Amino acid sequence: MKNNTINKKEIEKFSKIAEEWWNPAGNFKPLHKFNPIRIDYIKENIINNFNIKDKDKPLKNIKILDIGCGGGLLSEPMSRLGAQVVGIDASKKNVEVAKIHAKKNKLKINYVCSSPEKYKFNSKFDVILNMEVIEHVDDVGLFLKSCSKLLKKNGLMFVATINKTLKSYLFAIIGAEYVLQWLPIGTHEWEKFISPEDLTEKLKINNLKLEKIDGVKFDILNNNWKLSKDRSVNYIAKFIKN
Repeated sequence: MKNNTINKKEIEKFSKIAEEWWNPAGNFKPLHKFNPIRIDYIKENIINNFNIKDKDKPLKNIKILDIGCGGGLLSEPMSRLGAQVVGIDASKKNVEVAKIHAKKNKLKINYVCSSPEKYKFNSKFDVILNMEVIEHVDDVGLFLKSCSKLLKKNGLMFVATINKTLKSYLFAIIGAEYVLQWLPIGTHEWEKFISPEDLTEKLKINNLKLEKIDGVKFDILNNNWKLSKDRSVNYIAKFIKN
């Protein structure tokens, strides 16, 4: 029986370009553009869910686990908002880059080279971030089960990923990798994409209930990402643990 979700090919792929994480014009340019909407979505939903009043450090005392944290593009803003952040990634190189960048910016973030099923924890988390990671793992069922175990009761899990549609193949692979060259060719595999319905069912088995789901699309005129009713390519969802 398989007991890990690490896809070695995917880890090698991201390890090779790990030095580029903090270059807004490099291989991770799409994530830099995507980051503002991710940060706002996560922040607003945490504030509303936990009824937070602190405007300066709205995520103070919130324990967040950022899974597949990469170089820390999301862990750092969460830390600046006051959260106690643990970032885990299966790539040692990613973790090294993240640690160096956090130290340089005087941020206390606990980065660990691990996958969720291997991560040793003392206490559970209020919030888990699964942002643009689920389409890069092996055994999605085990991955989500492991994530659920790390989350407190009434805790939140955010998932951002790509739908499994013909449109997502045309836009996220042909368009983004081959035509626009936003991403290195081979970044995504259509077979690994997951529909919102399939994701919701898999999380339901692990006591996570869908609270909110939105499409995310790129606005070419304004050169930014925005929320949309169209979930046929990118989507972002909030789940709560029963």
